[in-house]
Amino acid sequence: MSNNDILKKKILYRATHRGTKEMDLLLGSFIKKYVNVFSKTDLLDFENLLSIDDEILNKWYFNKNDKYLIPVTKVSKMLKSYKF
Repeated sequence: MSNNDILKKKILYRATHRGTKEMDLLLGSFIKKYVNVFSKTDLLDFENLLSIDDEILNKWYFNKNDKYLIPVTKVSKMLKSYKF
């Protein structure tokens, strides 16, 4: 198994086992759709998003609070516009 395959499996697991059902559904469905088309850089950007607390991501995604700055990357822009 390549390092890229290991990274994909790790990301898939972390995206679907967040702690809140809403984020499990959002992040899980998003990464399942794009995991095989993302470049290594995209995967690492998504992994960085996974290190952000669920509450902060939820507020950012649903435009409830712009106090928290989420890094602006291709992946974060795709996630922000993603509808599940």
